[in-house]
Amino acid sequence: MSPRRFAVRLRKIREQKDITQRALAERVDVSRAYLSRLEMGRHDPPLSLLRRLAKALRVKVSDLVD
Repeated sequence: MSPRRFAVRLRKIREQKDITQRALAERVDVSRAYLSRLEMGRHDPPLSLLRRLAKALRVKVSDLVD
């Protein structure tokens, strides 16, 4: 999975669900700044965070990475 591809999907899904970066960051217990960097493709998230993001967004992990 490329960080850029993941970044685009994460942001798109978050915006479709009308969730702010701050709200999502709180739900998955990361800083808003870190979540922002994920959405810019600057970080490759660990699997544990992918699972938390998927749960918070009510999607499958595969929706974020495929």
